[in-house]
Amino acid sequence: MSPPDDLEPAPERRFTLEEAEATLPELREALARMQEARQTLLRTAERVKEVVAGNGGGPENQESRDAAGTLQTEVERISAQGIILRDVESGLVDFPAERDGREVYLCWRLGEDHVAHWHPPETGISGRQPL
Repeated sequence: MSPPDDLEPAPERRFTLEEAEATLPELREALARMQEARQTLLRTAERVKEVVAGNGGGPENQESRDAAGTLQTEVERISAQGIILRDVESGLVDFPAERDGREVYLCWRLGEDHVAHWHPPETGISGRQPL
């Protein structure tokens, strides 16, 4: 017996190069927010641990919760668009796409001007090639 239609996974979105390029301004902003939130979490982690052990809260704990919330919100938003976040620190993302009839990923990293690389799913970034 097959599952009801509403329980079947949605087909993975496929991006054209133009569609991937169109997401870059928003992605740049989101990744910058995520990197800042990640740094906040790393910076406050030890202080939060000490404060929570001492009295259960404080401004560091709120700062940490806010940063975690920012990360979660941005990851969910990017994922909902069908974009695959590979690494927050380097700002590496993949866009599922098709090239010559086969599944590939258009690959972009924060700091690059355009989506200019691709790789097969089985290689990851190590198989990154220019478009």
